[in-house]
Amino acid sequence: MIGIVIVSHSEKLAEGVIDLARMMAKEVMMVPAGGLEDGDYGTSFDKINAAIDKAASSDGVLILMDMGSAVMTTEMVLEMRDDDFPVKMADCPLVEGAVSAACDAECGMSLEDIIEDLATVGQIKKLS
Repeated sequence: MIGIVIVSHSEKLAEGVIDLARMMAKEVMMVPAGGLEDGDYGTSFDKINAAIDKAASSDGVLILMDMGSAVMTTEMVLEMRDDDFPVKMADCPLVEGAVSAACDAECGMSLEDIIEDLATVGQIKKLS
């Protein structure tokens, strides 16, 4: 089963997204990488790197980010890593994407299939 990393500028937001997704998918390894080491807002190279290590699975690791430097810092981390398992970033809304990805992972979908599924998450309308 794939592991999921949630990267956010806020430690509480990353943890909250995982708490929500875990209500639907209890068995999936989900690791937060939110905020800076001192608890302030921002994104941390070291936290992201450690979260990938913790979420590591031979099936792969999926990373979802909130915005801006979370994306850039994650890209820098991935450029520096040399993993023997696939690690991919997904471009989707953070909360909806995390819930969908966690459910997909718990159902045994592959990393590539989950990323393909997440491509449509941002198109779902909340209001008619």
